[in-house]
Amino acid sequence: MPRTPTPWWREDRQAWFVQINRKRHNLGKDKKQAWKRYHELMARPEKRAVPSDSLPAIVDAFLEWVSKNRAPDTYEWYRYRLQRFVEHYPNLRASDVRPFHVETWADKYPGAVTSRRNYLRSVKRCLKWAKRQGYIDINPIADLEVPSGEAKEVVISEEEFAAFMSFVRNPALVDLMTVTWETGCRPQESLRVEARHVDIENQRWVFQKSEAKTKKNTRVVYLTEKALAITKRLMLAHPEGPLFRNSNGKPWTTEAVNCGFLSVQMRMGKAEMKKRGESISEEAIKEFIPSLKAQKTVKGVTRDKRPAELRSEAKQKLTHKRGAELSPRFSLYALRHSWATHALQNGIDALTVAILMGHRDPSILAKVYQHLAFNPEHMLKQARRAAG
Repeated sequence: MPRTPTPWWREDRQAWFVQINRKRHNLGKDKKQAWKRYHELMARPEKRAVPSDSLPAIVDAFLEWVSKNRAPDTYEWYRYRLQRFVEHYPNLRASDVRPFHVETWADKYPGAVTSRRNYLRSVKRCLKWAKRQGYIDINPIADLEVPSGEAKEVVISEEEFAAFMSFVRNPALVDLMTVTWETGCRPQESLRVEARHVDIENQRWVFQKSEAKTKKNTRVVYLTEKALAITKRLMLAHPEGPLFRNSNGKPWTTEAVNCGFLSVQMRMGKAEMKKRGESISEEAIKEFIPSLKAQKTVKGVTRDKRPAELRSEAKQKLTHKRGAELSPRFSLYALRHSWATHALQNGIDALTVAILMGHRDPSILAKVYQHLAFNPEHMLKQARRAAG
């Protein structure tokens, strides 16, 4: 442990001195006053040092804190976004960040309202934390407006799920999607579960408090027969480490899973285009080419793209764009959300559904799944049940 600093008498200066956090303080000549001053200095909150006021340094400190105090998925959520922000403003000081910096950067990534909200929220949270920790004196983006998230009302029917699965070519992704659909588990649970978490006798996964999302209660995921069969098979293949792995034998990451879902969506979109007899016209391709980067870097050498390369890239991007318009985009969270909706529609009481999903507060269901109130068939069925 570091030694507590103690005042000493410096004969050549005829005064008491103390060194705190590598800074030397002159406490004066009077011993009583010197010790009083010493105790005042020691009572001050520690001012933790960050290399200069650089934005990268602040972000690194924040991510280090997140890695120690939050779940791995939370760390990755922040790292992915903040790394992009730092790369966009590598020389910006934290105190010089302004709301327009963050909004201009977020506008580079077009997408849903929730996606833009997450980009803004990640930076705002980082600088708010930096102020609380004493790294900066003022949060320069405290007034940054963050839009409300879109309601997650994507509910996948049995038929839609079966149609989507028919386009999945990767058996490893099939396993992951099937177990999520069958259990309603969180993505961070399916991506982190190992053989040591499996309780075969009671058909469940068990995460102790230290590994659960909230770190306050043990998390239990109950398995259907189909989910149990997949779990047993993967336990034999991977007795150590994460059970769910991609086709290369590596544990799934959030980004890899999202890419897998996107690939399926593109496959469905192309099939729908073919069914409709649609194709990307040469005129549309020519109009789109000017928006592409004219150069590419190969093995460290930058050169101009050939006309054939520009045409191929334009056609591919336009095909993806049209395919995305014609096909649904699902995610592991959409599967979990659908599981909960179907459970409530099937008459499972809200408290049981909340426990099975790992929610500490059942009232979350009322907030997130209130779209059921606008389902006349479901509400009529419940009204008849209530009347006996």
